[in-house]
Amino acid sequence: MAAQFMDVRQTAEYLNVSPSWLYREAVGVGLVPYRFGQGRNAKIQFKVSEVNAWVKQQRISG
Repeated sequence: MAAQFMDVRQTAEYLNVSPSWLYREAVGVGLVPYRFGQGRNAKIQFKVSEVNAWVKQQRISG
């Protein structure tokens, strides 16, 4: 089964953040972007399974 990816807009919508925040902060908060292509035409995407794992790590246990 092939890995599933979301583009920046889809990922930002899923996480309820802005695309600009995602571009700026993703690596710093532990989200790993994947680049497909080169230069200005490169597409940045995020692996769905990794985004879901990251979300689970953000849970505040009380």
